[in-house]
Amino acid sequence: MTDTPAEIGRLVREKMMSRSGEERLIMGAEMFEAARELVMASFPSGISVEEQKRRLFKRFYAKELPEEF
Repeated sequence: MTDTPAEIGRLVREKMMSRSGEERLIMGAEMFEAARELVMASFPSGISVEEQKRRLFKRFYAKELPEEF
């Protein structure tokens, strides 16, 4: 389901695809980092780095982090 008119979606896609592959990759990495920071900010303070990683993985992938990590 989308509330974006098809014409607007097409224009946004055209604009995005007019950028170089490098620019699109950088944009994706920056968006991922912003999402990561938002999720990390939602965790209680004082939890260990290991627990942060486990919670981050679960939030992003809806799965528990495998024990070997």
